Amino acid sequence: MSDVLTRLAKSLPNGADAALIESDVNRRYLTGMKSSAGTLLVTREGSYLVIDFRYFEKAKATAKDCEVILQDKLYQQIKELCQKHGVKTLAIEGERMTVARLSQWKKQLDVEFVTDGLDEAINGFRSVKTADELDIMRSAQKITDRAFAELLNFIKEGRTEREVKNELERLLCAFGGDGIAFDTIAVSGKNSSMPHGTPTDKKLCAGDFLTLDFGAKKDGYCSDMTRTVAIGYASDEQQKVYNTVLEAQRRAVEVIRAGVKCSDVDFAARDYIENQCGYKGCFGHGLGHSLGLEIHEGPSFSPLSQAVAKSGNVLSVEPGIYLEGQFGVRIEDVVIIGENGFEDITASPKQLIIL
Repeated sequence: MSDVLTRLAKSLPNGADAALIESDVNRRYLTGMKSSAGTLLVTREGSYLVIDFRYFEKAKATAKDCEVILQDKLYQQIKELCQKHGVKTLAIEGERMTVARLSQWKKQLDVEFVTDGLDEAINGFRSVKTADELDIMRSAQKITDRAFAELLNFIKEGRTEREVKNELERLLCAFGGDGIAFDTIAVSGKNSSMPHGTPTDKKLCAGDFLTLDFGAKKDGYCSDMTRTVAIGYASDEQQKVYNTVLEAQRRAVEVIRAGVKCSDVDFAARDYIENQCGYKGCFGHGLGHSLGLEIHEGPSFSPLSQAVAKSGNVLSVEPGIYLEGQFGVRIEDVVIIGENGFEDITASPKQLIIL
């Protein structure tokens, strides 16, 4: 079995004899096989990917370190594999499997189901990226940076938020992205005070802040960045808020390293914004989140996080200030955590750009 499959087999939760994985993202992570269907059974002796005819040929060539079986009668096939390996307790993805799906499996298999622990184990593996994963994520971010640089030539007064969004997504694909990592945010003026606002047909006006939150996908892995730019000019207040957010990000990254509490990183930015600069209540989201095959993974930089940062974690650092009905500012970079610090893989400039 592959290293990750071997580690999973050795760390099956709560004494389970095997694990059943059906989610697309975890199945891809564990086997390297991208598909919209398939069932992975991991036992201590070996792993099996049961997959239908649509993906069978590809799976035989792609799936790593597991036996690929053509799906015929799925429940019977899994039942026979469980009997072959003496499986009495079976761990499932409690965070991802629906109640209805679990009910179906309970009707088909004579085993005890373990609903806790498997998600935590897989999430733990996924949170620490391999060198290959990190190289892919660097490539995804390079595409994202390049798209932003080119977009600056497109942005001007009179363009609509929707036009900016569409052009940005076109560029992400034109420069090598497999698609977008998440729904692109392009919000301006008063709309920028909504952290996750939806692009509209509002036209960009002189004096607007335009917040752009976007990312490319490359080989399944996500990139993510946010930049706020000014259209025409920026008022003294806008510049003050922008520089406050920029300084908050600088203070946060200063403390990032393996072994630091994730909540302490959040505090470094939040304390500056809310307590030192007087914008209490204007920074209403966590400082950052992990990303990888999904745009939101664990751990996160947040006041509630109990996690400790590990070398190989990849997280966003995205402080913001949002003044309701006026404007908002967010600046986001993605960092790779190392033993003695971090690598910022976002290359785009962070000083205020006025277009």
